[in-house]
Amino acid sequence: MLPSHLPTRVLIVEDDEDDYLLIEACIKDIPDKKFLIDWCYNYEEALKRIADSGYDIYFIDYLLGEKTGLELLRDAVALGCEDPLVLLTGIGNRDVDIQAMTIGAVDFLIKSEINTEKLERCIRYALERSTHIRALKANERKFRNIFERSKDAVFLADGDLVFRDANNATSDLFKYGRDELQQLSLYFLFARRDAAALLKARLQQTGEVEDEEVELMTRTKEKRNCILSLSRQTDPAGDTYIQGIIHDITNLKRIERATFQIEKLRSTATLLRTLAHEVRNPLTNINLSVEQLKPELNSEDANIYLDIIARNCGRIDGLISELLDLSRPAEISLQRVPLQSIVDSTLAAASDRISLKGIGMELNYPEHPAYIMADMEKLKIAFLNIVINAVEAVPNQAGRINVTIREDGGHYKVFINDNGSGIPEENISRIFEPYFTSKTNGFGLGLAATWNILQSHRATIDVNSQIGEGTSFVLAFETAN
Repeated sequence: MLPSHLPTRVLIVEDDEDDYLLIEACIKDIPDKKFLIDWCYNYEEALKRIADSGYDIYFIDYLLGEKTGLELLRDAVALGCEDPLVLLTGIGNRDVDIQAMTIGAVDFLIKSEINTEKLERCIRYALERSTHIRALKANERKFRNIFERSKDAVFLADGDLVFRDANNATSDLFKYGRDELQQLSLYFLFARRDAAALLKARLQQTGEVEDEEVELMTRTKEKRNCILSLSRQTDPAGDTYIQGIIHDITNLKRIERATFQIEKLRSTATLLRTLAHEVRNPLTNINLSVEQLKPELNSEDANIYLDIIARNCGRIDGLISELLDLSRPAEISLQRVPLQSIVDSTLAAASDRISLKGIGMELNYPEHPAYIMADMEKLKIAFLNIVINAVEAVPNQAGRINVTIREDGGHYKVFINDNGSGIPEENISRIFEPYFTSKTNGFGLGLAATWNILQSHRATIDVNSQIGEGTSFVLAFETAN
């Protein structure tokens, strides 16, 4: 609405000039107000003027030649008109009244009942209502903009947490389209069913969940660490719904785990260097003593025992060297290579084991080469350790291993999924530690070496596992320019 000192601009869309003059006279008789009144009798011209938003209020006759005022109302609203539209008719008609208000008219007047007082009230109410609606729409646009631009996943859901509305960040997080989300419940996206059941009971009891740390699964079965907040709300109709915000902290958790692992290995390395020094000193003395004794002892039995001592000293020295190698960053020579070649070479090396167990392999590669900067032979060792673990974990004949390479932003991700026995949750944080193993015949060095090689490639590794369902390793590499 214009400031009060400016005239109100009025357009009367009327194909009968006498009716126009009557309405114009009534408007001009309104006291203490100034008006600029124009007349338009052509449908197309009227629609053009409405689209140009050159007036503060529009009076539209129901009969406009071959077309009707209802059609003009509908076309004007379709063009985004937010100015007040008033429909005029020769006689009262309840159906026309309801249709006009449903389409978007602010009022409905019968020409035979029009007078100055009614027009003054109609114009005043219409302009006030228009001002309030514009303010509401501006606020709606503002908050919708905040909703859509939020980096956090923001959504509305029903009582079962089935999504009603969600912003783009929610789609990006879960890798589902917005239409697809409206067919899903958030409970379905929980990595652990027991955690979903506990949260459901808590939400039903208290109506609120605040800053709950949860693990959610994406469409691609990638686990995401998130902070979840939910609150039950009631709309004006009395129906309840759930507001929710999800803050993705996966990268923070990954950095936290990597930092913890680095600190743990740093402490281990310090301990190993100390032990190596303390063990190698007496070991050297033992070796020197054996060498001194050999020429002096002619007994065949004595030489056998001396050889046993020498061999075992060598084994101990080799183990110490192996441990020290694991505590140092792997030395690598980087070249631009496609991940497909590394994976193919790895699977070729493990093909005998895969065939003997009758394991079904599934490969999903992008159409173009997934180039990264890598030491192919070292990275092949890292991949092979994971693949061999998967081969050993899956059942004979019924085992399945899936390897997928997917581009994600500035990274390529490699997913190695199996349907094996799974890793207990309490062991997942320890599987990259040297000499940690749950196998009866394992040494616990394979995944420790894998982690060391991946660190040298500035790659990340995540592990998702469910007992009895299988394990997924997700490796992320920076793309090579």
